[in-house]
Amino acid sequence: MRFVETIEKKKAGKALSKAEIYHWIQGYCNGEIPDYQVSALCMAICFQGMDSQETAWLCEAMLHSGEQLDLSSIGGCICDKHSTGGVGDKTSLALAPMVAACGAKIAKMSGRGLGHTGGTLDKLESITSFRIVQNEQDFIRQVNEINLAIIGQSDRLVPADRLLYALRDVSGTVDSIPLIASSIMSKKLASGADTILLDVKYGEGAFMPTAEKAEELANAMIAIGKHFHKDTRAMITNMDQPLGMAIGNALEVKEAVAVLQGRGPHDVTQLCIEAGSIMLMQAKLADDKQTAQALLQEVIADGKAFTKLKEMCSCQGGDVNQLEHLELLPQAKHIIELPSKQSGYLSRLHAQKLGIAAMQLGAGRATKTDQIDHAAGIVLRHKVGDFIAQGEVLAEVHTNTELSNEWIEAFYDAVAYSDEKIEAQPLNAKIIDNG
Repeated sequence: MRFVETIEKKKAGKALSKAEIYHWIQGYCNGEIPDYQVSALCMAICFQGMDSQETAWLCEAMLHSGEQLDLSSIGGCICDKHSTGGVGDKTSLALAPMVAACGAKIAKMSGRGLGHTGGTLDKLESITSFRIVQNEQDFIRQVNEINLAIIGQSDRLVPADRLLYALRDVSGTVDSIPLIASSIMSKKLASGADTILLDVKYGEGAFMPTAEKAEELANAMIAIGKHFHKDTRAMITNMDQPLGMAIGNALEVKEAVAVLQGRGPHDVTQLCIEAGSIMLMQAKLADDKQTAQALLQEVIADGKAFTKLKEMCSCQGGDVNQLEHLELLPQAKHIIELPSKQSGYLSRLHAQKLGIAAMQLGAGRATKTDQIDHAAGIVLRHKVGDFIAQGEVLAEVHTNTELSNEWIEAFYDAVAYSDEKIEAQPLNAKIIDNG
């Protein structure tokens, strides 16, 4: 099979066969097909797309490029959740303990962040000695014992995705829905869960620019889930402004603890309750949303959700005392209050610009080799729709370095005002199930 013929076929807008897709992935992983030819095919896919069957076959070929976790020895329904990423998105830190406290099994593999703020693993590593690496046996045992584990992704799972993503990143072929969907779902399927909930973000701080594009991506991933007979559902959520108040790793751990203690920001709590109710219904632990939400509210109120986070921390070597005494988490040398430059209603808190600002403080990575400063970040005091007076504190900046005038100007460039009250866009735009 000559690979150039596969490129020509897709360039002409024709569907690829299962054999052609497997030849592509296997040949690339084996080093038999060069980067430049795979780049050409990815570019053809960006322009011509792939149908749902092609996308499912691509995901399948990627899935079979490496090992797959066998979680059959875990008793009960194993649930997983994936977010396409966003500024201040600490959802997993609160959501997973809440759902686990209700009786679901959460066996989650997460990644590190690149750009904006850190990923789930970076946030967890704000806790001293927290171990994100576990062997499969210990991972399974922990989930069986306490219903919850969050660890790093194994390099042995879906090696094809690492190769393809690195190539797409430098060849201008990242923004293809079939390629994105197969990348995300191959990793989720390799992780071995029974159910998958996808939190697909859209807006200024998200990968998908509009709710319509986010829904298109969600439907592509749900179609893959159907192909593999997995209960896969999706939430379409707004990321025009940061989620919650905190942007930065230790700062977001503190905010996740606040959610678990019933005192967190409304938007983070709302998202966790919405997502958690879907996961409990997927796990057959609740028949309807109202029952599921009541269960989640109960484990927050009685402290079981926060206890579950502490149990996970203890099992994975972390310092639980830091969760009970949040001032023991990494603290920045400087906490600088930035005042509002005028009076008015906040009409915009540009999520991407604020995420980049936090990254420049050390809260995220511009390159994979950058070191995270777990203490760095931004804590907003107000959200879109709030009235703020000139001189009132708009945000706190937590930093171990001096703020430059350019950084401060960039921060204020992310903020806009209105003379009239602005209603913030709804957080949840749509729920899509696999029915």
